[in-house]
Amino acid sequence: MKIKNIRNKNIRRVYAFALTCGLLVNALCLGARAQSTAPVYDVVIRNGRVLDGSGSPWILADVAIKDGRFVRIGKIEGKGKREIDALGKYVSPGWIDVMDQSGTVLPNNGLAENKLLMGVTSAIGGEGGTPVDAEKIPEYFALLEKQGISINFGSYYSETQARVAVLGNSAKAPTPEELERMKAIMETAMKGGAIGMTTALIYPPSSYATTAELIEMAKVAGRYGGIYASHIRGEGRELVQSIEEAIEIGEKGGLPVEIFHLKAAFQPGWGKLMGEAGEKIDQARGRGVDVAADLYLYTAGGTGLEAVIPSWAFEGGEAKLLERLKDPATRARLKNEIKTGSPGWWNIVEASGGWQNIVLVNASNKDNAKYQGKTLAAIAKELNKEPADVAFDIVAAGKSRVLAIYHMMGEQDIETALRFPWTSIGSDAGAALKPGTVDGLGLAHPRSYGNFPRLIARYVREKKILSLEEAVRKMTSWPATRMRLAGRGVIKEGAWADIVVFDYDKIQDRATYEQPLLSPVGIDYVLVNGVVAVEKGKHTGARSGKVLYGPGRQQ
Repeated sequence: MKIKNIRNKNIRRVYAFALTCGLLVNALCLGARAQSTAPVYDVVIRNGRVLDGSGSPWILADVAIKDGRFVRIGKIEGKGKREIDALGKYVSPGWIDVMDQSGTVLPNNGLAENKLLMGVTSAIGGEGGTPVDAEKIPEYFALLEKQGISINFGSYYSETQARVAVLGNSAKAPTPEELERMKAIMETAMKGGAIGMTTALIYPPSSYATTAELIEMAKVAGRYGGIYASHIRGEGRELVQSIEEAIEIGEKGGLPVEIFHLKAAFQPGWGKLMGEAGEKIDQARGRGVDVAADLYLYTAGGTGLEAVIPSWAFEGGEAKLLERLKDPATRARLKNEIKTGSPGWWNIVEASGGWQNIVLVNASNKDNAKYQGKTLAAIAKELNKEPADVAFDIVAAGKSRVLAIYHMMGEQDIETALRFPWTSIGSDAGAALKPGTVDGLGLAHPRSYGNFPRLIARYVREKKILSLEEAVRKMTSWPATRMRLAGRGVIKEGAWADIVVFDYDKIQDRATYEQPLLSPVGIDYVLVNGVVAVEKGKHTGARSGKVLYGPGRQQ
């Protein structure tokens, strides 16, 4: 009887142990099953034709993103908190605008809708420099980070900003002591996080700077790993010589050179000048000079109407200019120089082929708004005045900068420039303060809304100037490499997850000169640092962009 009781107790113990083990195994299985169905990634984009940005052909793959970065490319078994089906669509790295004008707008509208809707995820503020003085650059960038921005953004600092801080609007050369003060300001800007030094050498007072002055200033930016980027001194008949000056500044200053919005703006030189410019850059690269260029994809440029006035008239600032425009003798001299040329001034009237190719788009004065959309030649005929007098009067009456579009390039030269392996894409346009309005420059130009999708729609699909892979490379890995943007421009494990998902058959820029504020179609999703910023062609309100600091930044 005692033995039987012991046996029964042992059986109960074994049974209890087995039951406990069974419950434990069951719990582990349930936990494993729950774990297998839990999201592993933040976002998974499935079934897309993945273009990695390097220029390689596309592959059919899934892309997994976690903590803002790519973590897997291939067949993804795990789930994402967000799943996007890209079947039949292309998945590209985010597009990079290397010549942007958004610096003044982003503190007031960080969403940058017109940029994101055309696939731009990163932008570098161009020829105007930073919208603040050198010592305030860290504060400016900190404000963008605090408020949040939807695109990644960095900025050059303009040599002109340092020049004006020391010399004002004077055309004189700096003394050695003044030059040292200017160099100290440039050093402050580079330590604050500027990408490099920029110039806009057709505009006074930037045009007053000599090559020697620019070389000395460039040496400072070069010491901090910066780039020299320039709206060169002339883009017309003097294009090659102006490129030579930029190359000399970079070569002697010890830093890379970026030619902004490369163009051959001189009708007699169409079909010839661009090839000569390319040869000059190839020769410099052949001897080890790091020089390249960017361009926008339109045959018209856009800038202030004041560009038609010879540079010397701006010395001393706006008030002095207005005085000179009121003086009949000075007017006569200016009108004559528009015909004959003026030392140190790029003649944009000549470059445009005449007043009939210059269109007023923003008069900055309600009384003159009725002339917007008309050429200066047509306005002059209507008012029975000389076109130059009309231009001077409209500039003088402007409440702010008066803006015009200049039809001055040939389509064949855009195609030639696109074929250069070292060109990238820049819009020379800014974010708009409100969607569907002109950009921060106030310039109604289609490049503000259509520049990037136009590359694929017109120059890949329609005209077959480039392959799709090469076009994407020009907007992604090449500018990222060029601008030293680590971990961007590629779909690669560990890189930042900036992405554009687009429909090759449907992608289309819709903005025109007549209707310049139309957003493109065919771009379904845009992600910035792994966050969906555009979904089915609509901005989500996400502000996941980061500041792109230059290599010389010191915290």
